[in-house]
Amino acid sequence: MLREILAITGKPGLFRIVSHGNRNLIVEELKSKKRFAAQSRDKVVSLGDIAMYTDSGDKPLGEILDLVYARNEGKTIDVKKLISDGGLRAEFEAVIPDFDKERVYDNDIKKLFTWYNILVEAGMTKFAEEEEKTEAAEDTEKAE
Repeated sequence: MLREILAITGKPGLFRIVSHGNRNLIVEELKSKKRFAAQSRDKVVSLGDIAMYTDSGDKPLGEILDLVYARNEGKTIDVKKLISDGGLRAEFEAVIPDFDKERVYDNDIKKLFTWYNILVEAGMTKFAEEEEKTEAAEDTEKAE
């Protein structure tokens, strides 16, 4: 599921792939449902390809989002309050105690929580499971 969700540099929010054409992708913003073409010059990253640094290696974004979802019981996070209270890192440490404190910046954590809110508001509740199933299905197809 996260492989279909994109972050586009310079554009706020998250986007779902609708279609693709020559040198562009047709994407739909998750919040407003507006569609537009992301050009080849836009830097587009799939959420399924993102991981965060931990002391024991990289942790896929899907696993982290599942942990955030479980900790918050599916509710959104008040990111602005966490920033003003200085609790951004403390909240993230409660989710991932072994995150690399030197390589994970406050801006990364803020972006993670913001993306989590967008995904939950869009009705997405499972992040890592479906991604693993998709990868397993792709591996099975390659083996055949």
